[in-house]
Amino acid sequence: MTNGNGTPPEGAPPQLNVLAQYTKDLSFENPNAPASLAPQQQQPAINIQINVGANNVGENEYEVTLSIEGKAESGSSVLFSFELAYAGVFRVLNVPQENLHPLIMIECPRLLFPFAREIIASAVRDGGFPPLMLDPVDFIGLYRQNLERAQQQGQPS
Repeated sequence: MTNGNGTPPEGAPPQLNVLAQYTKDLSFENPNAPASLAPQQQQPAINIQINVGANNVGENEYEVTLSIEGKAESGSSVLFSFELAYAGVFRVLNVPQENLHPLIMIECPRLLFPFAREIIASAVRDGGFPPLMLDPVDFIGLYRQNLERAQQQGQPS
């Protein structure tokens, strides 16, 4: 698939295929129900954290995991919290080595995000709350932040 120096042969188009996608871990907690389901005086504070991880699972195949954690609080009371690890296996062919890491860490989670967003919205709704519709994520910005953080800590990206 390469011409010996890690670059694809001339004329071979880049390919990104989704081989599988799945929920690795899902947790939803409604620790103060039924009191948390009562009408609230103010909008809850919602904190969301998103991370992306990837590992090689075969020749030209990568598992990419989108991890999303969130918590809604009203005052000092937790209304709900959730954790989701949603993953996919992707086959990447004919992509130059220098473009491989950004492709895996930006485009793959971008493809997974709408499915993860729906799972979270359903879990929150099934917990008795209005569905939580996450805003779109800037995966390019997240990628750059993670690169900067890794460089500051002296770690390889």
